[in-house]
Amino acid sequence: MSEPHVRPFVAACAVDANSQLHMGITTYRLLTGVPPADADIANDSNLDRHVLASILAAATMDGGSLPEKVGLSVVELAALLEQYFPSTEIKAAEQASPFRSEEDEEIVLLRDLLLKQRSTEGDIGRWLAAMIARRAIEPDHLWEALGLRNRGELSLLLSRHFAPLAARNVNNMRWKRFFYRMLCENEGLGMCTTPVCTQCNDFNICFGEESGESRMAERRRDLLLQAAAWPAMASGRAFEMPGESATAPSSEEASPDLEAARVG
Repeated sequence: MSEPHVRPFVAACAVDANSQLHMGITTYRLLTGVPPADADIANDSNLDRHVLASILAAATMDGGSLPEKVGLSVVELAALLEQYFPSTEIKAAEQASPFRSEEDEEIVLLRDLLLKQRSTEGDIGRWLAAMIARRAIEPDHLWEALGLRNRGELSLLLSRHFAPLAARNVNNMRWKRFFYRMLCENEGLGMCTTPVCTQCNDFNICFGEESGESRMAERRRDLLLQAAAWPAMASGRAFEMPGESATAPSSEEASPDLEAARVG
């Protein structure tokens, strides 16, 4: 699959161009044939497809250039789609303009860290390193920025494809915070104000709860509220969103050093 096959994917994801609320679920279903809530990740192959589809779905919800939002070139994205989502709908189309990304130093550092800690063979580890590094600069929890249903799926992903690095997070630190801590240690920089984490004022920032609704589940809640207020606008539409949690969405207080490191 080459560059000409990327534009149909982007166009197909924009089935309802007037609503960002529908974009993620539409993209995921186009790629996998099922709604995110029904994704079966019981084996490694299914987990990989679910993760890739989730990242692509989250990126389409953000709008803008899809290759840029996922951290891949047009050629890399085309190869990923051909290998994991060989859909005839996605293939039937016209050319896409080549995308050339400017190397962001922060993204490059995290991507290289992940690449050095790969534990699987093939292209997927390389693609995921780039995708995770790009999505990590988004303000959400990392699992949310990747479009996953919960933090546990992110831990499974990292343990499968970046096992040596994942194994170092022995205290279950938030993954984005943990990545930046590893980068600081590699550069010989100090990130912590105290030698013991339990004595640190930023303890909740590093180890606080990361549960809550996924981004697409939040969109479903918003959609239902809109449907209640404007039933005419929602008539004849049915939407299924990924797994929802009974708990309320979590929030994070920003701290100066957290904001500087983009570990929201």
